[in-house]
Amino acid sequence: MASSGTASLFLQRIPGSMSVFLAVFCVLITVQCDEQVPVIIWTSEGVSIPRQAPPTAGHIVGHQQLSSYLEKALNVGPRNLVLFLQDKMSIEDFTMYGGAFGNKQDGVFPNLEGALQASSSSLVLPAVSWPASNAVIGQLQDQLETSPLYMDPETLSQLRLNASSPALLVFRLPYGTGIMKSQSIPFTAIYTGLQPSRVSPPWDRERQQRVKERPGVYPPVEFKEDDKTCMMLWAKGLTVSILRNNHWEEHDLTPATFGEGVSPKLHGSDCDQSKSRWKRLNFSFVMSQRHYTVSARRWFTLDAVELEYDGTKATFNGSRNIYAPAEYSYRCKSVSSFRWPLLVPRSAKDPANQWRVSFDDFQIQGFSLSGSEFSYASDCAGFFSAGIWMGLLTSLLMVLVLTYGLHMIMQLLTMDRFDDPKSPGISVPQTE
Repeated sequence: MASSGTASLFLQRIPGSMSVFLAVFCVLITVQCDEQVPVIIWTSEGVSIPRQAPPTAGHIVGHQQLSSYLEKALNVGPRNLVLFLQDKMSIEDFTMYGGAFGNKQDGVFPNLEGALQASSSSLVLPAVSWPASNAVIGQLQDQLETSPLYMDPETLSQLRLNASSPALLVFRLPYGTGIMKSQSIPFTAIYTGLQPSRVSPPWDRERQQRVKERPGVYPPVEFKEDDKTCMMLWAKGLTVSILRNNHWEEHDLTPATFGEGVSPKLHGSDCDQSKSRWKRLNFSFVMSQRHYTVSARRWFTLDAVELEYDGTKATFNGSRNIYAPAEYSYRCKSVSSFRWPLLVPRSAKDPANQWRVSFDDFQIQGFSLSGSEFSYASDCAGFFSAGIWMGLLTSLLMVLVLTYGLHMIMQLLTMDRFDDPKSPGISVPQTE
């Protein structure tokens, strides 16, 4: 960390009238791709960069996101950029050597802290991935549209910079004599390193890799008409099985239907105020809505799910079990044609008897959509499930036992409590 102190000395020597934009991060070359380095961006007094939202806690900034951060800052900040390369730097160094434990006088980043406090705008990126930080010179070169100049203090003193012309100057630390003091133009500075000063243990890298590979929640499939969403479909899993030679062949259609970057073909889909027809690959979802006088509201039903394959069409009827208020969406943990079936073949001779369809965590809406989010979900699970019935019956039995006990206690009389059956009976003579 001796070189860190040198960098702080250099910052102290920059004239306060100059416009300064500085980023602190590391360029990794010999470490694992899952290592991260910090980035700190700020400006000096009088010069501001567009305020950008910092990443959420635990988020690792990638190549495109870092490029976006730098592009927005360089579009407004000074176009003369100075890049300082330091041997090692990690986010833990700011905690260990920055006086975070009450020893401010021993901190090696006093000038960095002062610059952040005096800055009109700042941005902290705690974790930047290795591919992004390793390519920072190329990113800056593309954004500034100029080649980097590898400098030292002697050659810099002979260089004359122009505030209107961009320049990318690269230095290897340590240098600490105020090398930019002779230049009286605004500039942008970047302070970086060649590798992190601390490498995460293998078990920590494995944990981070597992978190990174954890699948996220993908958006639903949408069908738009006149740039307005009129139908949406989502499922965690979609499997189809066909009966061949007395054996069910199962096919998982989830990767081809849902997920990031998947664009299913929706040709033939249409919707209006009373009917919706969703056609996806070999599937068609036919929905309709109508007004019911008894409930005094409109309800929609999934009339049919049609499966087309090899010139044959299998039709499953879902109107008896799949329905919801027209302004709601329908959701069910499991919608299938064979396990507690909600989808049944239209007839005994329909080709649907040779097929099995199963949706896991199914949700659909074909009416009253606003935006790209489902409305309130009407769940298929009944209110009186098996667990609820068990709880109600058990509670009722306990109430009956308690009631019977209280009734028996209230029937006790005073003489009954003090009468001794072993002694002679008490006789009270009565005289006129």
